[in-house]
Amino acid sequence: MSETAVEVSVVLPAYNEADTIDATVHTTVETLAGFLPAGSFEVIVAEDGCDDDTPARADALAAEQSAVRHLHSEQRLGRGGALNAAFDVADGDTLVYFDTDLATDMRHLETLVERVRTGSADVATGSRWMPGETADRPAKRGIPSRVFNGAVRTLLGSSVRDHQCGFKALSRSAFEALVDDVADEHWFWDTELLVRAQRQGFDVEEFAVDWTPKGDSKVDLVRDVFGMGSQILRCFWEFSVRPYANRRTGLAVGSLLSVVAFALMFVYIDVEAFVDAVANADPVFVAAGAVVYALSWPLRGRRYGDILAELGYREDVWFLTGAVFISQTGNLVIPARAGDAIRAYVVKARRSVPYTTGFASLAVERVFDLLTITVLAGGVLVALSAFAPSTVTELAATATGDSLTGPASAAVQQATVVSTVVGAIAVSTVAVIVWSARTDTNYARRVVAWTSDDSYVELVASVVEQFVGDIQQVAVNGRAFAWIGVSSVVIWTIDVATALLVFVAFGLDLSAVGLVAVGFFAVSVGNLSKVIPGPPGGVGVYEAAFAAIVSTLLPVSFGTAVGIAIVDHIVKNVVTVAGGAVSMMTLNVSLTEAVDGRDADLVADRESAVGVDD
Repeated sequence: MSETAVEVSVVLPAYNEADTIDATVHTTVETLAGFLPAGSFEVIVAEDGCDDDTPARADALAAEQSAVRHLHSEQRLGRGGALNAAFDVADGDTLVYFDTDLATDMRHLETLVERVRTGSADVATGSRWMPGETADRPAKRGIPSRVFNGAVRTLLGSSVRDHQCGFKALSRSAFEALVDDVADEHWFWDTELLVRAQRQGFDVEEFAVDWTPKGDSKVDLVRDVFGMGSQILRCFWEFSVRPYANRRTGLAVGSLLSVVAFALMFVYIDVEAFVDAVANADPVFVAAGAVVYALSWPLRGRRYGDILAELGYREDVWFLTGAVFISQTGNLVIPARAGDAIRAYVVKARRSVPYTTGFASLAVERVFDLLTITVLAGGVLVALSAFAPSTVTELAATATGDSLTGPASAAVQQATVVSTVVGAIAVSTVAVIVWSARTDTNYARRVVAWTSDDSYVELVASVVEQFVGDIQQVAVNGRAFAWIGVSSVVIWTIDVATALLVFVAFGLDLSAVGLVAVGFFAVSVGNLSKVIPGPPGGVGVYEAAFAAIVSTLLPVSFGTAVGIAIVDHIVKNVVTVAGGAVSMMTLNVSLTEAVDGRDADLVADRESAVGVDD
């Protein structure tokens, strides 16, 4: 800080404000002059990579008035980044900023400044949600604001009612103590600053203000959903989880995850029905099915390794097999396959695979899985249509629930709808991936830019581009694409072989061709149908779909078919949970390691050219 008489530095973050910046600066200077001595304040226009006439207007204002300075940036820094840069070069010990639209009544400026200048508070902020304020908030502003502030108060432990009111001041000592810890450089910057100030023991005062919205407001998908929401979760992790996330707690959580996964297998499966089903099955063939199913896991690890190799990361098959085991165990607990995220941080923590690549490789694997079982189910259905059309008619009646009653009928209908939709999506997704991989048009950036014009766009677009580019890189290599497809067929053939051994365990003496056809169709449709959780009537979707197909195509009662489906599913889940438990103990991954590397992967390095005009 330079040796001057300036006590108060007011920063006006400006992006494309050519039409209003003159009036805003003049109003600000006049208001400050009304309660501060001449020469004791400055107004800094923090012009943030504008592409209109704002830089020229700011230069003119700085030339006209000695109290005005212009801080120029060649590129977008984001609101938080612009404020950081301006406060860093400001001369005052009291640092103030507010939105250039002057939505907050300027009669409150003296209160804001004096609370910090006199030492009454370290941080002061206006509030539109305190008793005594006057604020005209339409629903499109008020509802999102209440949701956001409620989330910050609940998850981050803040006592502030309104975190996003653009009318704040803080002491230089508070700014210098907090700035290095505030990670966000965009719209969440001031929220994070307020939360961290409270956590570090600074005195934060909130007071009611009169506020009138200026201009139009809209929910910005990138800024409000991706940006603000992800930042709340980041801070929650940092404050409430990371201090306790270490190898010991990681192992404990992993063990608990395995226990919960095993227990959840019985949420949609009646325990008594399971006991009866097992009692009717030959344990030798059931055990053989478990052994055969276990053989598919190294192949899953190898396939995942082939996908990563196409993206430039060659890893050990056994490590990747363990990572797959862990993520699949998580999928038994977390709905909608969200457990796959576990694998992304496992490969990040242990092999430094970037998160974008980790998720892209998972997306490729999932698409191949869904495509493979869709093709297998479709192949059997085509064959049945050609050689046994009456059987297809029976299947249609079963799919609509006409031949069943009660919960079973509802579950089968859901399974039919879900498997059909998921299969269609899988085929369409592969077509889009292959097509997009052969075009030079950057559709990813176009889509992101279409959803938002905020400064978050560049960050989000770079992440999406890398994600999409990784997927396309696998698709564009025909040889790799074919090999991964073959691997997927082998993996799912082993899955079907496990089910066939369970058929044999129940003493079904049927033709090999019939069993194979039924096995491929039942397993494929069952797995397609369970992509979306939430089966009705307490009947598992996989079990319902599997049993409906088996009882329709084979001389087996629906009850017996359910027993076969239960044992088949239990065998596969037990192998998964056992492998997951062993893998978690072997890899012993710390969640902290995974999260600590986030910035290097998700945030592009910024080289900003910043100049100050007095």
